[in-house]
Amino acid sequence: MPSRKASHAGSWYSANRSKLIQQLDQWLAAGQTDGLGSLPIPGARIIIAPHAGYDYSGPCSAFAYRTLDLSKAKRIFLLGPSHHFYLQTLALPSFTSYLTPLSDDPLPLDTELIAKLLSTKAPTQDSSTNSFRTISPVVDEAEHSLELHLPYIHRLLQLQHPEKSTSEYPPLVPIIVGSTTPATERAFGTILAPYLADPSNAFIISSDFCHWGLRFHYTYYVPHAVEQNPKLPLSCDSLPQPPTGTDAAQNIIKSVAEGKSLHRTTSIGRGEINIYDSISAVDIAVMKAITTGKVGKFLEAIDKTGNTVCGRHPIGVVMVALEELAANGNKEGKFHFVRYERSSDVEDVLDSSVSYVSAFAIL
Repeated sequence: MPSRKASHAGSWYSANRSKLIQQLDQWLAAGQTDGLGSLPIPGARIIIAPHAGYDYSGPCSAFAYRTLDLSKAKRIFLLGPSHHFYLQTLALPSFTSYLTPLSDDPLPLDTELIAKLLSTKAPTQDSSTNSFRTISPVVDEAEHSLELHLPYIHRLLQLQHPEKSTSEYPPLVPIIVGSTTPATERAFGTILAPYLADPSNAFIISSDFCHWGLRFHYTYYVPHAVEQNPKLPLSCDSLPQPPTGTDAAQNIIKSVAEGKSLHRTTSIGRGEINIYDSISAVDIAVMKAITTGKVGKFLEAIDKTGNTVCGRHPIGVVMVALEELAANGNKEGKFHFVRYERSSDVEDVLDSSVSYVSAFAIL
């Protein structure tokens, strides 16, 4: 099987090796956050980072990748949503390696584990089973949610293992997560929990946050939400952090749960906040729910607001796995948010924006 091409290089990010290395190194150097101590953070082997074009989300991703501890990594799981191909389960690649512009040699995939996962059945509460499926090379190369992370992963491994060839790097386990139900996410989260417990595995979750605007069919607005202060971008001292009690999360979810959808002719009334402040309030409510470590609270925040977090299903799978580990006496891993940005500040219903976050969890 030939390697997966870097199909979005040259459009979503630079295909020029030296330029791409310069960009990544510059963003990684700038991705410092006061109060976190030395970076990477020991034990921070789970991150959430965005997957938009690098002109939009490249700098935000650096904040997550600066925290990521790959010092013990022997394998890297990469979970992202499916944007172009509808499926109701989780899918694995048919390729055996992935190319990036950073080397003529591709990043290796863990084909042995991928084969093992393909033969694994995920039991559900109603006694039915879900199985991993294989996606075609065409579908794989059309999807961007995993590819946009590959240059960052590749560059970190180059910096950490300058003496090794690309083929010797920790192999990847790319997983595309479809439009899954909570029951399906619980089934697959249970399967992945033992891998998450292993300190030699790192997990990267690919997700943008709110996609707001008529073109996204999402114009949710909370007229009396609290005005965002300070303004974006926000770093960890202004973002939700654990521990977060369920009551605190419930209160913030309630504060954004009685919004309305704006229409093309809607005007913002006197005394009502800016649209971009409403978007911040909804995004931060979802972040707050995630910091509880309770997947049910996260799903409630999504359900109450309809927030278009495109990686909600991959996030749900990993949160289930974290819950499983905590229930079995393992360390409780909860997400810390370190960066929040947006592509633009929406002031009019005809405008649009996409939100980006970076987060890490320690195990």
